[in-house]
Amino acid sequence: MTATLSNTATRQDSAALEQRKRALVEGRLLVLTAIVMSALVLRVAVTAFSPLAERIGADIGYSTAVVGVFGMIPTAMFALSGLLTPILVRRLGLERTALTAMLMAGLGMLIRAMTHGTAELLIFSALALGGMGIGNVVIPPLVKRYFPDRLAVISSLYITMVQLGTVVPALIAVPVAEAHGWRISIGLWALLGFAAALPWIKVLRDRRGRDIADTTGLPAEGAESVGRVWRSPVAWGMAGMFGMTSLTTYAIFAWLPKILSEAGASAAFGGTMVGLFALVGLVAALSAPTIVARFRNPFPVVVGCAALFFTAFAGLLIAPMSAPVLWVVILGLGPSTFPMALTLINLRTKTPRGSAALSGFTQGVGYAVACAGPLLFGMLHTATGGWLAPFAMLSVAVLVLLAGAWQACKPRMLEDTWN
Repeated sequence: MTATLSNTATRQDSAALEQRKRALVEGRLLVLTAIVMSALVLRVAVTAFSPLAERIGADIGYSTAVVGVFGMIPTAMFALSGLLTPILVRRLGLERTALTAMLMAGLGMLIRAMTHGTAELLIFSALALGGMGIGNVVIPPLVKRYFPDRLAVISSLYITMVQLGTVVPALIAVPVAEAHGWRISIGLWALLGFAAALPWIKVLRDRRGRDIADTTGLPAEGAESVGRVWRSPVAWGMAGMFGMTSLTTYAIFAWLPKILSEAGASAAFGGTMVGLFALVGLVAALSAPTIVARFRNPFPVVVGCAALFFTAFAGLLIAPMSAPVLWVVILGLGPSTFPMALTLINLRTKTPRGSAALSGFTQGVGYAVACAGPLLFGMLHTATGGWLAPFAMLSVAVLVLLAGAWQACKPRMLEDTWN
């Protein structure tokens, strides 16, 4: 009788354990779906707009200089989101914050497609990009919470989805606009934002409020660590490297179609080249972290990236249509310094608190500085009527990038330098 009861209990325990394992797997698959769909959303509002900027301006009535303002909004909202997201996470939890981000992105993209004025277009573009900026910040700790045993794999998948969400809108923006109008072309991506919200709703239902109490994956708080990061040359170097890469990248996203159209290319070709620029960035995003991890001091890699930048600038300035695909491919390899900087955040810190402090400082300062890129590029073009001054400005940015990377790449730790 005792043996029978013991066997029954053992079977019940095994069944319960199997049920818990199945629930965990199913729950993680749901979260993985939510993360992948959210990652696809994080850049669509940027690259769906830039190939159509002049077409939309001709319809709504804004000048070419305003294109630079639109190019500035992504980095401005990403910088602001870096400051606001920790507050939202403390009040709402990670999952509710992710849901809020996707709803903001979807709503902003939908409403901006229906506006008829420049101010409204700017406001709702900012709303969409604010949601995407929040997603930028909140998804990495979600990966850490749910997939601590699969960080590298899930992070690579996440980066790949972000790049696909950058490439595809740029490639199809002009063809869709020519077939159905620019409002459909920029508005259809709202569906992706709302679709990405659905799995987060299901995740929240399954967790039943535990998302706020659960602090797994969140950086440890401490004003002392945040204050000290400002004193470190590693942090300032990282901010310079990250910020100048972002400044250059977003200036190119905003103005590459205009550069090529003034050289005689069609609007469709300009959109395709924006897509190619982003596609080459996918290769860099997947390969650069592995490469930088193999170097004790990866500064020579940064020098190579700077050489690629200068070569592409010269080609687009002197003979843009002689080999536009070549120039854009070379240009797309230059921002390999972006995933390098993200990788160095972990390689140059000893503790999770140091990593969180360095990440916040790097992205907050970097994106804030990068806001000036598209706007200054456009102002210089308007003032001079040519592209020499804008490309000279980007060349100076690359030199600052090199100076920052010199500090960021040295084999030393943030915690050893922030006192």
